Amino acid sequence: MAQDTSYRLFIPSNYKPKLDIVETEKAIKELKDFFEKALSEELNLLRVSAPLFVLPETGLNDNLNGVERPVSFDIKHHDGKTAEIVHSLAKWKRYALKRYGIPEGYGLYTDMNAIRRDELTDNLHSIYVDQWDWERVINRSDRNIDFLKMIVRKIYSVFLKTQDHITSIYPQLDAFLPQDITFITSQELEDAYPDLEPAKRETEAARKYGAIFVMQVGVKLKRSGKPHDGRAPDYDDWKLNGDMVFYYPVLGRAFEVSSMGIRVDEESLALQLKEAGCEERAQLPFHKALLNGELPLSIGGGIGQSRLCMFFLNKAHIGEVQVSVWPDDMVLECEKAGIPLL
Repeated sequence: MAQDTSYRLFIPSNYKPKLDIVETEKAIKELKDFFEKALSEELNLLRVSAPLFVLPETGLNDNLNGVERPVSFDIKHHDGKTAEIVHSLAKWKRYALKRYGIPEGYGLYTDMNAIRRDELTDNLHSIYVDQWDWERVINRSDRNIDFLKMIVRKIYSVFLKTQDHITSIYPQLDAFLPQDITFITSQELEDAYPDLEPAKRETEAARKYGAIFVMQVGVKLKRSGKPHDGRAPDYDDWKLNGDMVFYYPVLGRAFEVSSMGIRVDEESLALQLKEAGCEERAQLPFHKALLNGELPLSIGGGIGQSRLCMFFLNKAHIGEVQVSVWPDDMVLECEKAGIPLL
């Protein structure tokens, strides 16, 4: 999802949490347990352990938009080598699919925790990231838009089940999701709202449809000559990816819950590395293995755990469902407005 950099902190008028802090913690556990089980069953996923940090020379860390700086540290008893806190696990998971011998039609998922030091914090963004990272083995014939849409609909069905589940336990919570998700390309968004910035295009489309999947994130748009949003060139295929975005009435804006896509194959990786001007990455171990056809073809993504909890619990700030570090002025404003940060 494109981030609106003019947006820092929004205080909804007359906001009052529908659950107190203790109820919120219980509801977070309920949501996470239910969603995780339902997702793994819907997509045939096995839970596996995953790293918090990796060595940079492996090429396994994700560059996200291509400019974020990872948190790094030296390891005293490892010949002084430097390790990096992961940004996400998109590339690591493809290695894991091979290592675990996961067959076609099945996959894996993990609890991913990360620190994104360059994140601009606001109601939705934190430097601490927690998400379910998942990856599933596919056939080469599955590398198409129809297959992508099928997987998106499966995931969206899990969101709908989760909404029904949590509102049955806490009927005071509002349910915002429509029964169907609408697919729209980033080019169609630009065509529909040519005078708006990408983040505001998403808000208008999400407001209209309730739930959208913005496809082809990373492809340069015809009018602006720029991508709708940045994407690193070495995990998603820019023509076969997208962001799942809901409309969130509490804040009156678009609300991204997942970024996902069919992953690059040998051909699309080479093309995207060239377009991004970073062909030197082809010499890294991960990229070599992929270009040599040694890794399984896959589809995968991340689903924000705190984002999911914030949305379904009708919270005004992500700090109400996770513990992180916030600017002093933001903490004071939230306190004055009755927004209880954990």
